Amino acid sequence: MKYAISSFFFSVLLFAALSCGSSQEKHNMVRIKTPYGDMLVELYDETPKHRDNFLSLVEKGYYNGLLFHRVMRNFMIQGGDPDSRNASKGQMLGSGGPGYTIPAEFNPNLVHIKGAVAAARRGDQVNPQRASSGSQFYIVQGKTFTDAELDQIERDNHIKYTPEQREAYKTIGGTPFLDGQYTVFGKVTEGLEVIDQIAAQPTDRANRPLEDIEMEIEVVD
Repeated sequence: MKYAISSFFFSVLLFAALSCGSSQEKHNMVRIKTPYGDMLVELYDETPKHRDNFLSLVEKGYYNGLLFHRVMRNFMIQGGDPDSRNASKGQMLGSGGPGYTIPAEFNPNLVHIKGAVAAARRGDQVNPQRASSGSQFYIVQGKTFTDAELDQIERDNHIKYTPEQREAYKTIGGTPFLDGQYTVFGKVTEGLEVIDQIAAQPTDRANRPLEDIEMEIEVVD
């Protein structure tokens, strides 16, 4: 038990170190409101196209009333499809958007640790540039990984993790196999437990929650 407690606190400190920059820095923040609580999200300056697009849509109220339409436990929760507003039960979702895409902004320092906010996109077969959806995004839940598993992911994706990133994947968890494949443009700084609650909801065969989970998003000054 002593070692488990020590590991827990180490994980908390590591997440704080990875999540917090200088206290003098001012970041663009948004709040995602859900029936299960709120998530505070910091948008990365290192991905300016995604940051500015997301802020623009939020300011227009684009996301208000949309659903988390795709939920996969130990993986991620996804939303932002405009077709999900007032969607009927059983309606297939996931193809809607604002009519444009955003060029990929991959950054090796921005990885899919739990709480990462990233842009959804169409598959490589029809989208070899890996351009992002103009509105759909997902928030990572994931799971923890071993050193051996991370070694294999590094080989497969031709990437190299820092010691801090590797330790985070081993203790906090995430979805490292998506690194370099999808643009990470933000992180949840408060409300990680909300991800777990949404990811635990029962879904249909298309991974749509049986009970609608609406969102509202607002800019935080």
